[in-house]
Parts: sequence; structure tokens; C-alpha cells
Amino acid sequence: MTTWQSRMRPVAIAVLCGAGLFGALSAQAANPPIRMTNGIEYMSGGIGKDEAQFMETVSPRWAATLEFAVKDPTNARGADFTANVKVRVLDAATGRALLSAKSDGPFLLARLDPGRYDVEATLNGQTLTQELTVRAGEPSKATFVWPTSALSS
Repeated sequence: MTTWQSRMRPVAIAVLCGAGLFGALSAQAANPPIRMTNGIEYMSGGIGKDEAQFMETVSPRWAATLEFAVKDPTNARGADFTANVKVRVLDAATGRALLSAKSDGPFLLARLDPGRYDVEATLNGQTLTQELTVRAGEPSKATFVWPTSALSS
């Protein structure tokens, strides 16, 4: 090894370590924050490929996953993800609102207790409602798909 190579080796190691640290921080920065309302933790997001992949990866660890899309006949999947959805989770037995939130992306994950819920999702004034049953230790999922007319409301 030449003198120049031996002097550059610590610099190369520092650059590689810095790149690794930057990569770790960047990955962490993509994670949406966990919020809490009425004692219920939730996280919403999924904008962009990395954040959507993160949300899909962690969703089995949450009691409930809500997914939001708008029909798109030109898309091979038949729908496009959407955001800015107003969400209300109601206790199915009492009708009491337990969680009210606005989704920052096409996914909203919530740590709900086992039970039956009515979930209302509103996009541009059009509300869709679904029943959701959460069982202990089993992730549950509800997908809300609006007609394309919801985009023009």
C-alpha cells in the first residue's frame, strides 16, 4: 500500500460510515409518525414507493389496516391510491366515535381493541361505511374504493 493509499483509507472508512448513517436516518425519516387520539394509536401515510412499502410491511403488526383508493378504469389494477380521507371509527354497539383522523396517505393503521367497529371514510364529501371486526392477535383490513366521481366533488 502506498503512503497516499494509507492516508486515504481512514477517509474512505469515514465516508462509508457516514453514508451508512445517512441511509439509516433517511429510512427512518420516511416512517410516518405514530399519533394518538382517545388512547388509540394510529399511523397514516403511504405516499411514495418507500413509505407505501413501509406501511404494507408493518401493517400485519397493527390490529386494523384501512386502505383508500379511487376507481380508475385506465389503471391495470383498477384503482389508484388516494389520501386526505377523513376517517371515523365508531364502536358498533354504541355508535360512539372512538377515533377521528385525516389520513395523510392511502393507509391508516390503528391499534384497536378486539371488537366490532363501523368505519366511515369520507373523500370530497362522499362517505363510505364498512363494518370491521378486530380479533385478538389477528390483523384486520378494510379497503375503501370510491368511484372516479369522488375526485371531482
